[in-house]
Amino acid sequence: MLAGALRQRSVDVITTCEPGGTPLGRRLREAFLETEETVAPRAELLLFAADRAQHVEFLIKPALAAGRTVISDRYADATFAYQGAGRGFPSAVVDDVIKLATGGLKPDLTLFFDISVENALNRMRSRKETGEQVNRMDVETAEFYSLVRDAYLQVAELEKGRFRVIDANGPIEKIQTEVLGLVLPFVSSAADKAA
Repeated sequence: MLAGALRQRSVDVITTCEPGGTPLGRRLREAFLETEETVAPRAELLLFAADRAQHVEFLIKPALAAGRTVISDRYADATFAYQGAGRGFPSAVVDDVIKLATGGLKPDLTLFFDISVENALNRMRSRKETGEQVNRMDVETAEFYSLVRDAYLQVAELEKGRFRVIDANGPIEKIQTEVLGLVLPFVSSAADKAA
């Protein structure tokens, strides 16, 4: 929805996701998320780092160099939250892995769609009931998701300059209005600086 709204305003946008934003990333995503094999936490951390390194080098950097706006569904903060807090890796280890994978590239703006763990679990259950594909990250415990949510909120508190927290418990139309209210001035400001 955001990409469509920006394109209507003549913003050159590319959308991507992690894991899976590149051909290699899609194969890594499939191998990781769809396997029935138990994945060691360290392997999980490194798989996501490998996907991110490929993503940064062959999709994000070239898009930015071409003057495009990149919208990514997840990025390095997900590793801090999921593998750091969720899997219990020390912050220093996670920070080193993130720096290696990203080369230090950080988003200018990060939106965290904050939702209660209960609502998130209900949405995941409803996806499963409607036959939508479920992956191994969709079947974690409520405790795991609480750790992940708390980690995102911690990053948001530490990096207020780039992080915006959006209440995602309500209707999608209300959320989209809030997103546009945050992103449009930001994109306009970035375009003014580039001009």
